[in-house]
Order: sequence, then C-alpha cells, then structure tokens
Amino acid sequence: MKVQTLILGAGAAGLMAAAHAGPDTLVIDHARAPGEKIRISGGGRCNFTNLNCAPVNFLGQNPHFHKSALSRYTPWDFLDLVNAHGIAWHEKTLGQLFCDGKATQIVAMLLKEMEKASATLWLQTAVREVAHDGGAFRVTLEKDGATRVVTCANLVLATGGKSIPKMGATGLAYDVAAQFGHAITETRPALVPFTFDKDRFAPLAGISCPSRIRCNGVSFDEALLFTHRGLSGPAVLQVSSYWREGQAIEIDLLPETDLGAELRARRVTEGRKAVATAIGQQLPARLADSVTTELALTGNLADLSDKRLQTLDDRLHRWSLRPTGTEGYRTAEVTLGGIATDAVDSKTMMSKHRPGLYIIGEALDVTGWLGGYNFQWAWASAVAAGAAIRGG
Repeated sequence: MKVQTLILGAGAAGLMAAAHAGPDTLVIDHARAPGEKIRISGGGRCNFTNLNCAPVNFLGQNPHFHKSALSRYTPWDFLDLVNAHGIAWHEKTLGQLFCDGKATQIVAMLLKEMEKASATLWLQTAVREVAHDGGAFRVTLEKDGATRVVTCANLVLATGGKSIPKMGATGLAYDVAAQFGHAITETRPALVPFTFDKDRFAPLAGISCPSRIRCNGVSFDEALLFTHRGLSGPAVLQVSSYWREGQAIEIDLLPETDLGAELRARRVTEGRKAVATAIGQQLPARLADSVTTELALTGNLADLSDKRLQTLDDRLHRWSLRPTGTEGYRTAEVTLGGIATDAVDSKTMMSKHRPGLYIIGEALDVTGWLGGYNFQWAWASAVAAGAAIRGG
C-alpha cells in the first residue's frame, strides 16, 4: 500500500497533523480509540490550551526552538476552531481553557477535521519496522493479525513520550528518530507528584491549600495537595519539571501573609488563644495541628517568645523538604526531554538528517508547563508540519 503521508500516533499532535497534511494521509495507532490522553486530560474536560502561552512556559535544551511554531499557530487560532465546532468552554484560572462538557468533544472535533481533509485512521495497528529504501519510507505494520507494508514519501512521528505507560506510551518515536541519526536528550517524568518516606504525609492526605513552591531558581504559586504517597497539586507538578534527584524544595504555605507580624499583634489582643487555633485561621486545621505538634508549640499565643514566633514563621514560609523521588512515568502528565531539536527544522518540524521525516508534539525535547501548554505545542507543531507537507 502506498500513501503520501503516514502519521504514527493518533494523539493530539497526530490527529491535528492529519487535518493539515493534505490528501492521501494515513494515521495509525496501536490503541483501540484515538486521542486517549485528550480524553483523560483536565479531569475529563480537557485543558486544551492556555491564553498566556509564551516561550518562557516551555523547557528544552534549545530555549528558542519552539518559538516559530507557537507564534504561527496561537491559542486564539485553536480557540477559533473550538468555537467553529460549537464546543462550549470556560477559562478556569491562569489562562487555562477547558471544555464545559466532556474532553471527547475535542477528539470528535479533530476526527471531523481529519475526515474533512480525507485522511484515514487505522486503530489497533502496531509498528513492526521502519526503513527507508532511498526513495521512500517503508513501514511494516501489523493489523488484524496480518502484516502490511506501507510506503510513503512523508513519515510523521507523533507517538509522544513515555508518560502513562498503562495507556500504551512507549519510546517508539525515540527509536525511529535514533535510527535516522537523531540524538535523544535525557528523558524523565515531568508534571509528576513527589514521593517521600512511607506515610510521611499520610495523616495530612487530602488536604489542599494555596502555596508557593521553589526549586532551582523557579517558583510557582498554585495549590499544594498532600497525599498518602507524598505531595501533589498544581504547584508540585509544575516545580517537578525543574527538580532533580537529591535536591530539596522549599514551600511557603502562606505566600501572601506576614505571619510573624500578624501573630505578634494578635499575641497582644488574643493572647489566650491556642497557637494551633490561631494558625488554624490561616491554614486547614489538620495542617495547623501538625505544624504546632512538630515544633512543640503547645499553649497559648501569649506564651510564645519572639524567637519561637520566628521559628514558626520560618517553618511556614520556608519549609525545606527533600523528596525521595517521584511517582514516575506511571502518573507523569508528560515526558521531559526527548528527540534533540538541533537536527529538526523549527519552521517545518522536518528532520535535517532525513528529508520527509517529521517530528512533532511530546516526542521532541519541548516540554510545557501544566495548564494547557503541552496541548498548544501539539497543535502548533502539528500545524507547522502539516503546512510543510502540504507545501503551504
């Protein structure tokens, strides 16, 4: 079988590329349904982009690579597509856009765009071998128990990274790219919860509160969630992309409060109030009890010296913790690192080593923050590749 373009992967990037790559395009995926990561994203409502998307929101060895594609296909462009399909949406916080209904609306939208472009989709199809005979790519597939060979002028790697292996994530894109001379940067789980010694935070599991978390010169002001395994929540997931094994993180549980000054004033007016009760007006009660017990701050506010109040202030504003690790690819939202971008054209997403080979989405060494940024990269890189294939 011969096609003009073969896209490996029916996720966000692959489906979007199929809608833009022109006629005679085949998309294949080993899954039973397309867009599985889209379906589970955003709590089932899909945080499909972020209005604040900017180059600073992305990590990678080349901090400039992603600028071209993102500038040519913006969040507003994708929002126009969402609106054109009549999908209701809302802005949650920090520019994050979600569907009012189910995330499957985004999948259905992309499938309709694929159909409009006359692209074909094969599911439950495995890649067995990729080769190039000097004139075209030859991809050996297995579908319905039979082996099929597809030849194509253009091959698009859109299989993502290693995150969430239970959904079938593999390193296929890395293997194929390496086969054609591409280097792979270090890969690691990103946007992932931290783990700590067994039961460290079990008594606090389920508590969520605003926080500021710092690591390696960056900080994020978002919610922190205590779990039976450790720490999660948006602030933790964000900073996990910057953390490395053995390093400490610093947590400010009251980022907008001068707790020391407030407690010194209340010591005069509310001296008989228990310390835990006073802190409990700022923090969840269980967390306040845990902090005062840890610091042995029993008694009333009037009993605390300035030194003891400073100790409490330091603990709440500069709480240093050293994670034992992360939950790994099992729960990581994305993979940090990937196919090095130095051998990929930033305008077309085409390989500089093998003409006709395109690499898009999470497979590349471009990783966005939590909050719709990685989807925007998928859309933008896919449109860039599709336009190049189509000759636009």
